[in-house]
Amino acid sequence: MKRNSKEWISAILCGATVILASGCSSLKTPATADVAVSKAAVENAAGAGGVEYAPVEMTSSREKMARANKAMADKDYKLATELAKQAQADAKLAQEKAGSAKAQAAAAALQDDLSVLREELERASK
Repeated sequence: MKRNSKEWISAILCGATVILASGCSSLKTPATADVAVSKAAVENAAGAGGVEYAPVEMTSSREKMARANKAMADKDYKLATELAKQAQADAKLAQEKAGSAKAQAAAAALQDDLSVLREELERASK
């Protein structure tokens, strides 16, 4: 009877260990994905002109990515996920600000072109 009890206790402890180990590794997978997606977002924002048009947001997103990478190396997956999501939000804001600034510049250039055309038309009609 004692042997049977010991086997059950051993089996339960092994099962608990497997469950805990799989739970810890499952935290790593989402964190790895979040960090990768955020890294791509930061790179896209930089390519869209975020450094030029939204330097504060780009600096913030890059700093948070560096901290997220450090958290991944330290195996603090919860912190890594949080920082990666914040970096992604900052990068998206930088990308949108860059797009908005470019659109405003294009609109201003178009207004200048229209003014020149109006002046030409006025000269031609005199």
